[in-house]
Amino acid sequence: MMPGELLALAAAAGFGITHFTAGLLARRAPGVTVALHTQLGGTAIAVAAALLWTSGSPRAADLAWGALSGAGSGIGVAFLYRAMGRGSLSVVVPLSDIGTVAIPVLVGLAVLGDRPSPLGAAGIALTIPAIWLAAAGPAPPPAGPRTTPPRHAGAHHRTGRLRPAPGVTDALLAGTGFAVQYLALKPVPLDAGLWPIAASRAASVAVTLPWALAAAGVPLRLPARQALPALAVGTVGSTAVLLYWIAAHRELLAVATVLAALYPVIPVVLALVFLRERLTRRQILGLCGAGAAIALLTVP
Repeated sequence: MMPGELLALAAAAGFGITHFTAGLLARRAPGVTVALHTQLGGTAIAVAAALLWTSGSPRAADLAWGALSGAGSGIGVAFLYRAMGRGSLSVVVPLSDIGTVAIPVLVGLAVLGDRPSPLGAAGIALTIPAIWLAAAGPAPPPAGPRTTPPRHAGAHHRTGRLRPAPGVTDALLAGTGFAVQYLALKPVPLDAGLWPIAASRAASVAVTLPWALAAAGVPLRLPARQALPALAVGTVGSTAVLLYWIAAHRELLAVATVLAALYPVIPVVLALVFLRERLTRRQILGLCGAGAAIALLTVP
């Protein structure tokens, strides 16, 4: 039987591969259309697996928790794409990831009574800065000197209020949605079978589809050469959800969530290997921190 830590790390690999591949596809097609197709592919494989795997009998509550998890996933994706369209990727992406980690950890510690070991607690504390550094892209170049203040600066000065940077609010909402995805699977027992996972994936489609329909001028269909990879990568995402669900029952929620939420490290590594991208100093530092966090969290 695979330990919960390894299952959570396998889930992180699955989530990371999904994000990396979807990001490549989104370079040639609208992101919302790619997201919809990945969710459809994930739903198809989850329903097929639930039909074939007849073991387990879910209750209505189990299906409801699964659907809530999928709704959180769909909401997280929607707000993350909007955040990336409005703000700097080097800010909004790691910010959403930190929300994904912090909320389940706080719930695990304060509500579920999770008590990680001292080394585990150190690993959890190290994870947040590691994700921030690893997921952050290159810092934007500094703006040149202004001869006149921006038009909105006067309004800020007059009201005495500071507005958040563009995309920050959406990034925080995205992180909350992904946190709900993780948290809602915890109450679903393993003997419920795979239908709660299928309900989760179907709910993610139900949330994503109206968002895609509301996007003006965005096609709902992809060419076959892009649709097939998007559908295929959705199956990887569903597998990652399944692995995390099992891990959350074999390990403390705080530990399983932190390890699964290290998925932003995977696209960085894949971009280094396959796209020959160069890492910044802070990304290298973040990868080292993530490796240290994994070591601390997986020490028996």
